[in-house]
Amino acid sequence: MKISYYCQHVLGIGHLHRSLEICKAIADEHEIRLILGGPRADVGASGIKLFHLPGLKMDQEFQNMVPCTAGLQLEDVKRERKELLISHFMEYQPDIFITELYPFGRKAFRFELDPLLSGVRDGSLPPCRCYCSVRDILVEKLHGREKFERRVVQTLNDYFNGVLIHSDPTVITLDKTFSRMTDIHIPISYTGFVSKPPPPPVCQIRHKSGITADTRLIVASIGGGNVGGELLQAVLNACSKLEGEFLFHLQLFCGPYCPHDLYENLKAQSSDTVSVDIFTDNFPEWLSAADLSISMAGYNTCMNLLQAGIPALVYPFRQNREQKMRALALEKKSAIRMVTENELAPDILKEKIKMRLCSPRTPVTINLDGARRTVQQLNSWQKE
Repeated sequence: MKISYYCQHVLGIGHLHRSLEICKAIADEHEIRLILGGPRADVGASGIKLFHLPGLKMDQEFQNMVPCTAGLQLEDVKRERKELLISHFMEYQPDIFITELYPFGRKAFRFELDPLLSGVRDGSLPPCRCYCSVRDILVEKLHGREKFERRVVQTLNDYFNGVLIHSDPTVITLDKTFSRMTDIHIPISYTGFVSKPPPPPVCQIRHKSGITADTRLIVASIGGGNVGGELLQAVLNACSKLEGEFLFHLQLFCGPYCPHDLYENLKAQSSDTVSVDIFTDNFPEWLSAADLSISMAGYNTCMNLLQAGIPALVYPFRQNREQKMRALALEKKSAIRMVTENELAPDILKEKIKMRLCSPRTPVTINLDGARRTVQQLNSWQKE
């Protein structure tokens, strides 16, 4: 089969990383084109051919869409994107078209997606089946929720052939954040969470970094790096109070989109026991080597934590409910524990770190095979 997968990241890179894992699994069995249209990111995935649309992203106030290339006009970019997407569809003629999140999100991209979906339905574009790929939790709608849910249901029922929910239903189901699931009249499948494969059993991180076996390794990170700088500073402050109590090494990862001044400030506080880096391309291996992880509670980070079974403290993003809901749900079935804003105080966080360092790794009991099971479900639906 030929499959086109549409992913539009506008802030962080979490959606892109999850989509990449799904596309890698698809590439093992089928021909795949990953359609990207956000800020350029290092993809580097063999077997996946990329189709780039002119980039769009959110402005600094997170209010409006703007071109990634300075000097271009928004309406010109939107018109070019729409034309390129239609051309891709006419030339490639996929058997399956997958939209990441839409119509549960990405409303700003209706200008290019709705004409495409309408063309498939009315026959003006080559026939294919259309599926929606969505994560476990939706960002809440502070206003107009009823209108939003009505539009989602209508779009799904009119244009789509199925919904792939990347969650383990024993942990959390989509109806926790979307009330009209029973009005969706197309097939719905829970695939399990999408996670990177576990790293090789032999890990060289400690050896390469000169970290001895009797040293506790603490890894602190903030994912893409858009938010969470206060967490890294709080971890530094708390760990400074651990000096002399036992041997430890703190590794900070600031994230690829970390503000430069934040990185420089943290870097200035590095020492023999504290290392600060922007990014690592082998984060799962660091978790495999570490004794404790401290991080935000984004989807991909949590899946990495579950895969490693590592004791973890997670600090949810405060501006919406998504990360807090996930953290609370995972606390019941894993070694993940949540940290609140009030618990970032040095003495409080220090005690939490000491407590979690005494906890053992926990074998994963949650379905993390979402990428492979997505392919299985697509194969099954195509045979119907």
